[in-house]
This record gives sequence, C-alpha cells and structure tokens, in this order.
Amino acid sequence: MITDAAQARYPLTQGVNPWLVTASVMLPTFMEVLDTAIASVALPYIAGSLSASNSEATWVLTSYLVANAVILPASNWFARRFGRKRFLLICVTIFTVASFFCGAAPSLGIILLARVVQGAGGGALQPLSQSILLESFPVQKRSMSMAAYGLGIVVAPVIGPTLGGWLTDTFSWRYAFYINIPVGILAFIMITRFVHDPPYIKNAKVGPFDNIGFGLLCVWTGCLQIVLDKGQEDDWFGALWVRCAVAALVVALVGWIWRSWSNPKGLVDLHVLKDRNFRTGCFLIAMLGMCIYITIAILPLYYQEILGYTAFTAGLVVGPRGIGSFIGSPIIGFLGSRIDNRKLLSAGFLGFAVCAMIFGTVDLDIGPYTLLIPITLTGFALSFVFVPMSTMMMATIPNKEMGNATGLANMLRNIGGSIGISMATTALIRRAALHQSEIGANLSPSNPVLQQKSALIAAYLAHRLGPAQARPGSFGLLYGLMQQQSALMAYVDVFRWTALLALFCAAAAWLFKKPVKPAALPPGMH
Repeated sequence: MITDAAQARYPLTQGVNPWLVTASVMLPTFMEVLDTAIASVALPYIAGSLSASNSEATWVLTSYLVANAVILPASNWFARRFGRKRFLLICVTIFTVASFFCGAAPSLGIILLARVVQGAGGGALQPLSQSILLESFPVQKRSMSMAAYGLGIVVAPVIGPTLGGWLTDTFSWRYAFYINIPVGILAFIMITRFVHDPPYIKNAKVGPFDNIGFGLLCVWTGCLQIVLDKGQEDDWFGALWVRCAVAALVVALVGWIWRSWSNPKGLVDLHVLKDRNFRTGCFLIAMLGMCIYITIAILPLYYQEILGYTAFTAGLVVGPRGIGSFIGSPIIGFLGSRIDNRKLLSAGFLGFAVCAMIFGTVDLDIGPYTLLIPITLTGFALSFVFVPMSTMMMATIPNKEMGNATGLANMLRNIGGSIGISMATTALIRRAALHQSEIGANLSPSNPVLQQKSALIAAYLAHRLGPAQARPGSFGLLYGLMQQQSALMAYVDVFRWTALLALFCAAAAWLFKKPVKPAALPPGMH
C-alpha cells in the first residue's frame, strides 16, 4: 500500500521510489537489447548445428531486429488500449516464452520463426521502459534517468558477446536464449510490484486500430529485410523477384508515410517529426544503429573466422567495451546537465570513429590484447552518444507524445541496425571476392616468389604426404592463405567505412537546436 508520505515524496511514480521503477523496467530492456547481441558470437555454431551458411545465420539477428521494428510504432496504441503496465507484462511473457523455442529450435526455419515472435514480443519493451523512466523523474533529473537507461542499452550489447561465447563454449548456443527465462520471470515480478500507469493512460480514449497502417508497415519492412538478406544470393537487381520486392517496398513505404501523416489518430503520428530536434535525432539514431550493429555483428566474426578464436575467447576479447560503458555512463550522467549535449554527442561519435579506424588497421598478427584499448574506448564513446541524443531529441516532446516518439525512434534504430548488418555481410562477401581476384592476378605460376614459397612448402609436406601430394598440397595451402588475406582485407574495408559513417554523424550532431533550459519547478514539484 502506498502511504501519503511516500506519495508526497515521489509524486510522479505514485509513491514508489523512482530508482525501484528504474530497476524494474531496466530488466526487460536489458534482456531485450542483450538478445540482439548475445547470439552474435554463436552464429558460426548456429550455422553448423542447423546446416546453414554464416550469411544465412546472420538472419537470426536481422529477423529479430525487423520484427522488433514492426511492433515498435504500434506499442503506443497497445499501451493506451490495454494499459502500459499490462501491455509491458504481456510483452515480457511473449519474449520469455519465445526465448525457450529459440533455444529448442531444430532447424533454421524454426529458429527464424521463433526469433520473429521474440522480436515482436520484445519490440515494445524499450519504448515502454523509456517512457516510464522519462515520466518517473522531474525534468531536471532526466539526464540521470537517461544515464541509467543508457547504461542498460549500451552495456547489454557489449557484454552479450562475452556471455553468449561462454554459454556457447561451456554448454551450447541454445543456452544463449535459455538465459532469458530467469531474467524474464524476475522482470515480471518486479513490474507487477513497482510499476503503475499514470492517470492519462488509465483514462485514455483509444480509437480503432489502424489495420491499414500496420499492414503497410509489415509489407515495407518485410520486403526490405527479404531484399537485404537474399539479394546478395541472386545478384540484386539482376533478379526479377528483387525488382518486384523493391517496387512493393517503395509503394508500401510511400503509402505508410501518407497514411501516418494524413491520419493523426492512426498507428503512428508522423507530425511529431515537425519538431527539429526529434527529426534530427531520428536520422542520427538510425545511423547509430548501423554503426553499433555492424561492429556487434562482425567484430566477433573477425576473431573467429580470421584468427580462429573460440566463441568464448572472441566474446571475451570484445567484452572490455562493457568496462568503457560502465565508466562512461555515470560520467555522462554528471556532465549531461552541465555541458552542451551537442558537444558531448559529437565527441562520442568522433571517439567511435577513431576506434573504428584503429580496427581498420588489423592484420593476421594481432593478439588478444592488441585492440584492448580501442575496444574499451568504443564502449566509453557510445555512452557519450546515446544519452545526449536521447535527452536532446525528447527534450521538447510533450509527455502524451512520448510513447509515439520513442516507438518511432526505436523503430528507426532497429531498421538502421538491420540495414547495417545486411550491408556489412554483403560487403564482406563481395570485397573478399574482389581482393581475392586482385591478389590472384599477381600470382601467376611463373611468379618467382610463388615458385619459391611453393617449393619450400612442398619440401615440408613431402615428408608427411609423400612426393606426389606435396606439390598440390603446397598450392592448396597458399590458396587458403590467399582466402584468409582477402577476407581480412574485406573486414578492414568495412571497419573503415564504419569510421567514415561515424565521422559524418559527428558533424550532423550540430544540426540539433540547443534546447532552452526548463525553468525551476515550484517547491513540492521535485
């Protein structure tokens, strides 16, 4: 029972300490974001276990993100229709149950279906949690609440590979999904106890569900994902089905935008984009999604596919990003109300760009600790990106529009992440083939260096395979080295392109308009 003293002390949360509310909503948010990354180091194992290629295994990540993105804009309507607390509990339940079926999946098709359901259940967790947090603290303390929220958002993807690697090597890749079950149960209990709906949610009058808008959203996001995932296999626009899918994508996207703009009571109200800061934030958060998920997806793959690390070792190597995030989150919470957030945001993107550029200098001789400092600084830089961006883009959004705004922003981040992963996967395949052709053009049979190296390897293999197999074996080893070097150069290309994207975002951060500081609240309103 909420006492009068508690109600007076914490009026915004109906007498519940806002930090208990923070802990309650951070659990499902942490679980949901963790799941976008925890499977990244297990992709080769999932591919091997389910008879799929590595590029097909990345659909485990992208299908989740797209399903997540589809439900995000609808989360505001469902929250008003069923109550935010009840809808949050439903989403936690769906996510937790779907996690079990992901772990128990016997084939690639089943796990992709389970991931779609899981993504749909988890789609509303972030905007609901963010809306609850923003409304649980006074305006003057929102930087602290966003720092706590950002800690979960930033730390979850960076500890996910480490945890996923340990579970994969120690037990099985399936436990990377089973780990969600106890967390989901604890989140359900805490939300039931500490989270309450605000009066405007309880008394909200909700119109009919926008079936047309939701259908158009499903069509264009689905077509986008199919084209991104399968286009590489059929030479993109060289295939008729790709051209048809792109046409359907464009028509559905234009229809969805028109529907959302002309029908303010529809699934999504795009009029919120009239706000300059929110419009700028939506663009940057999509770019941020690309940057984050590219590194999340391909850095563990680099260590496993190029350097031969185990899943746990690869996860452990990229784990120090979590240390950087832990250090950066309280610092940004302190600096957020004292320094122009545009400076902090630009500095965060610049730091990320520098780290990505360092990743672009890797070779086959690096050790586990070579990239320790840049990986740690990546996490530190990301904490300086997320919190200022969230604070600035939501600073001038009314509370009643917060659910609509956060749903749209998170949708764009996930769409950006899905596009980034698909583009990176395609770039790795195509650039590796290009570099292999370039290297092979300089390795003619008459090349004296090639003949010398082949002779040395053949002499070594002659004692183990016999003279007849030594010469073909030497060329086989050299071809394997050429493939490894070509793949390495492809990874370098992707890292450098990611650095350029982050530099562009650092400059675009200044498109934000500095928000006016809110006036001090009257006594008793803090």
